[in-house]
Amino acid sequence: MSDAPDRVPDEVLDELRRRLRDRRRVPAVGSGWARGVDAAYLDDLLRYWAEEYDWRAAEDRIRALPWTRAGGLRLVHQRAAAEDAPVLVLLHGWPDSVLRFQRVLPLLQDVHVVVPALPGYPFSDSPGTAGALMAEPIAAAMAELGHERYVVSGGDIGTGVAEALARLVPEHVSALHLTDVPSRALALVPDAQRSEGERAFAEEVRRWTEAEGAYMHEQSTKPATLAVGLGDSPAGLAAWIVEKLRSWSDCDGDVEAAFPRDDLLTWITLYWVTGAIGTSFAPYAERLPPVQERVAAPLAVTLFPRDLLHAPRELAERTFDVRVWDEQPSGGHFAAWERPEAFAAAVRAAIALG
Repeated sequence: MSDAPDRVPDEVLDELRRRLRDRRRVPAVGSGWARGVDAAYLDDLLRYWAEEYDWRAAEDRIRALPWTRAGGLRLVHQRAAAEDAPVLVLLHGWPDSVLRFQRVLPLLQDVHVVVPALPGYPFSDSPGTAGALMAEPIAAAMAELGHERYVVSGGDIGTGVAEALARLVPEHVSALHLTDVPSRALALVPDAQRSEGERAFAEEVRRWTEAEGAYMHEQSTKPATLAVGLGDSPAGLAAWIVEKLRSWSDCDGDVEAAFPRDDLLTWITLYWVTGAIGTSFAPYAERLPPVQERVAAPLAVTLFPRDLLHAPRELAERTFDVRVWDEQPSGGHFAAWERPEAFAAAVRAAIALG
């Protein structure tokens, strides 16, 4: 397990617990979840984090994953028994890590699965960068691993990386699978040329940005300032991440219905012990303009109802060769974690396209 992440030193965990016990509570505007994290819930979560949460148990499970290094990246490489099995690349987003796919890996044992730790995110040794620029080291990693043809699945930040990878090495990407369609594609369509569905989607984006998009604006425009507060305060870090996990998952307002408490804290602890929260903002702050040319690889889209935004098929078809358009009855932004069986079936549909 020499390529597995190092064990976190005891002194790092001791300091974390001390910071949690000594945190300064500040008055908030309002109560409940309407204006951000619920203070009472956060108090109880932080108490549990300091007194009961067992990082070492989670760490053992994480380090037992089939880690390797290739192309300058650390990644999980789960090999199938058959050498000629299909190859699948899974690309995570924010605010998560390769653990987004922890529940789906056991369902894909007949497929070679590669899960890169994206640059700037937990487990990565690489600095953060624009999502599109992550495609080059991933392509290098796949070549080093000996995979000539592969299907790429992405969501959130991973969506842009998947698209960029299909553009960079079209001869190697046999198909794409996405759980969202980039809303930035609207910028390529003049208002007068938009369909009714695209105009409705533009209004959905406007309303969502006004109500929920403050985090994205801050991470895009002043990431260095935000990184100081979140990187120095575990309470602040937990508040920032938990609010998103609750809002973006299909949990009916109970975040622990989607993320049991120990798993929830594992995702947050990863950002603390790796110090990755600031570098994880890079894809927001260093975005490249959308590319107008079509992507050649056939695409399967799987939409989950509690995800952030829901683009119409006609917008996707302006850029992609859409072969499968599947709207699921349940699930949210973290579909591979929330609905692993449905997600596994969806990527198998994409594999069939390749």
